[in-house]
Amino acid sequence: MEVTEVRIYPQKEKKVKAYATITLDNVFVVHNLRIVAFEDGAKIFMPSRKTSNGTHKDVAHPISNELRKQIEEKVINAYNQKTGENLKIKRKK
Repeated sequence: MEVTEVRIYPQKEKKVKAYATITLDNVFVVHNLRIVAFEDGAKIFMPSRKTSNGTHKDVAHPISNELRKQIEEKVINAYNQKTGENLKIKRKK
């Protein structure tokens, strides 16, 4: 599976830098990915919903680390291109 299109919707919030929509294999769209900035980089959060106990559960997410990495890289690159910023992906240590 491949990310074939990324659309970025910049926000004027401090932490949420933008929302993104991705298209997979030109046939499946996922809306409302969030690009959130931290001091040591940015993280991509998948679309989620609030559960009855107040936690959040992803509505859609990649199963493989390979696809997750591809999504992160393409979304961050598209964000940087659109805004002129130079966000880096926050990786787990």
